[in-house]
Amino acid sequence: MALTPPRTLTPSKVSAFTNCPQAFRFSVIERRPEPPSPHAVKGTLVHAALEGLFWDHQPPRRTEAAAHHELGLAWAALQSDPEFVELALDRAAAEEFVADARQLVGNYFRLEDPNTVRTVGVELGVEINQDGMRLRGIIDRLDIGPDGSLTVIDYKTGRAPSVRYEQSRLGGVQTYALLCQRVLGRVPDEVRLLHLREPVVIAAVASPQTIRGQAQRTTAVWGAIARACASEDFRPKTGPLCNYCHFKPVCPAFGGSG
Repeated sequence: MALTPPRTLTPSKVSAFTNCPQAFRFSVIERRPEPPSPHAVKGTLVHAALEGLFWDHQPPRRTEAAAHHELGLAWAALQSDPEFVELALDRAAAEEFVADARQLVGNYFRLEDPNTVRTVGVELGVEINQDGMRLRGIIDRLDIGPDGSLTVIDYKTGRAPSVRYEQSRLGGVQTYALLCQRVLGRVPDEVRLLHLREPVVIAAVASPQTIRGQAQRTTAVWGAIARACASEDFRPKTGPLCNYCHFKPVCPAFGGSG
């Protein structure tokens, strides 16, 4: 019996399917339970702090102290979050967790001065219908320059990729550029990944050509997901990341029964 495809496609789902269709089936199609990721929960915490910095503080009050104040508020709210609770961190681990988040927030100020930024959207939800596909995403920040140019900003709390993999990592933020173009009627001039760990900025131009390419890519992935659901054929893609996959014990590539 054919499987039911997901109702929507997001940049993270595109990445998940292209990384490993089998893991995508377990997680997105079958919705098998997964333990919370400490890295993902920490990313949520840092994003909340930077969101508060831009929502609740106007220039020139967007200071590092203000950002750490917002981190404290986000940390207090996180204590009752089910995913954080499930991590079951002891006191020492929790202190290390929030200290690392504090370092990431501080690193943000090594990348740009938020008091010089004019933001027109924070945590901006956008969605389009394209060829029967609902494509949606949440843009961390949408900035407008003095000349009216638009820049899509995406915060990253994990390690920055090597030069070899930079372009593939830009796929998600280029999808946000596509969504902006369809929703706002304008192609953003630039997309930027702000990697807070190093810290480093990875930027690329968004153009009508890159938008068309991203539209074709998302349509192709959506079609591949539909075909895989119809045939119930999700091929595992093995590699180094398999060692970190929660589904490895049940994966057919490693002798599991699926």
